[in-house]
Amino acid sequence: MSEINWKTKEKSELVNAILSLKNKDETERFLRDLLTEGEIEEFTERLGAAKMLSQNIQYNAITEKTGLSSTTIARISKWLKGPLGGYRLVLNNLHHHSSSKLGKGLS
Repeated sequence: MSEINWKTKEKSELVNAILSLKNKDETERFLRDLLTEGEIEEFTERLGAAKMLSQNIQYNAITEKTGLSSTTIARISKWLKGPLGGYRLVLNNLHHHSSSKLGKGLS
């Protein structure tokens, strides 16, 4: 499996387009135009699988819940534990975001 070359002009523009989105509505609108409904569902299931793997849920339970193949789940597990840490970063950010929302108004 080869590494993605993020240094191309086109890939840089894609990353910058995502970074330019200001809120959830803009992000939803862009993703709906960029991806098919099936791709959105697939990516949703992959993120869910990463979350379940980080909670040490077994592959068979993840397959049952998401419909993803064990091969896809193994790949997600490899990336989750890998040096780039994209899934870890997002899961940590989501956890931090939800924790900070829960903590508001408690002090």
